[in-house]
Amino acid sequence: MKSDRSHNFIHSAVRKIVLVSAAQLTVAALVYCLAARSFTGVAEAASGVSARTYSVSYSNIPGVYAGVGSILDPGRDLYDIAAMAEKKAAKPAVEDEKKNSRTADLVMANVNTAMNVRVDPDENADKAGVLYKDCGGRILERKDGWTKLVSGDLTGWAKDDYLLFGEDAEELAGEVGVKLVSSKDRALALRIEPDDDSELFGVITESGEVDMLSDLENGWISVVYNDTTCYVKSDYVEIDFRIDEGETMEVIKAREEAEKERQRQILLAQGILPRDSDETRLLAALIQCEAGNQPYEGKVAVGAVVMNRLHSGAYASTMYGVIYASGQFSPARNGLLARRFNSKIMDSCMQAAQAAMAGESPVGGALHFRRVGGHDGGQVIGDHVFW
Repeated sequence: MKSDRSHNFIHSAVRKIVLVSAAQLTVAALVYCLAARSFTGVAEAASGVSARTYSVSYSNIPGVYAGVGSILDPGRDLYDIAAMAEKKAAKPAVEDEKKNSRTADLVMANVNTAMNVRVDPDENADKAGVLYKDCGGRILERKDGWTKLVSGDLTGWAKDDYLLFGEDAEELAGEVGVKLVSSKDRALALRIEPDDDSELFGVITESGEVDMLSDLENGWISVVYNDTTCYVKSDYVEIDFRIDEGETMEVIKAREEAEKERQRQILLAQGILPRDSDETRLLAALIQCEAGNQPYEGKVAVGAVVMNRLHSGAYASTMYGVIYASGQFSPARNGLLARRFNSKIMDSCMQAAQAAMAGESPVGGALHFRRVGGHDGGQVIGDHVFW
């Protein structure tokens, strides 16, 4: 009887082997091998399913089949098991595809000045806000030559004719975006050299951010703080890539009203006062933060970049709006600019601000600058490259 039962089972297994695919063959072969043994064995399940130890004997061949089924997936036949294995084997490829396309929803404004974002995909629809030059966001939906996007607090529809997608968007974002370093803890030490024993230059508070230069891949990251290259331990930081964001109509109107009120209060409090006196100090404070240790020409160049943006129509329409635009000037974000504004400002920085506001520009119409090495091409003055 044992022999007949064994042969019947083996023939059944062979018939299944003929029908199954390559992925199922391993499971069917396992059943066949178990039928030929009369002692306790260990089976390895196909497609990464963990093996278990079980007992079989010729006296209970049906129990062998049940044992194999319980190892792989109780209640499933060979065809179900093979389908599960094929699905699991295909999963890494799907994950790789998602990983490779993780920036597929990036979109960048492709304009020289600014573009309207509307509440509906229609040129006659109300304006939801504005995307300025170098602004970007994420794609929510696309249809009929329009793209619904989100950029900061702004959500709305923009015409595809004025947008960049895919690799073009990634390339522009990499050129105009910034990598920001912030502390994982309450304070982050900035050192003069990438060494634990190096002199302490300063500290980033919990809410502070500084521009990242590069990852040295030795446990340290170089950053820019107060126009000086410093180093922080990579284990203690968060790195965020940021691009400039659009503005809603509510924000634009509120800023314009606030600027008008600020100017009115200045005139009321000071009497006869040049309209740009407060703005001159703000620009001078930014110049000292960004280029305080640079030659005078480099100071004027930084001021000129701000003025070029102000007059281009591609950025905010006020000095305050340009300087405090998200993802642009780190001293405005980390509080360093406010502290400098309320303290002593170098005479050379005040002179450079006045010169830039009067139209002087040693870098032509440049709209960007970074530390040397942070951008290919452009005009180099001191430690900065302008383009």
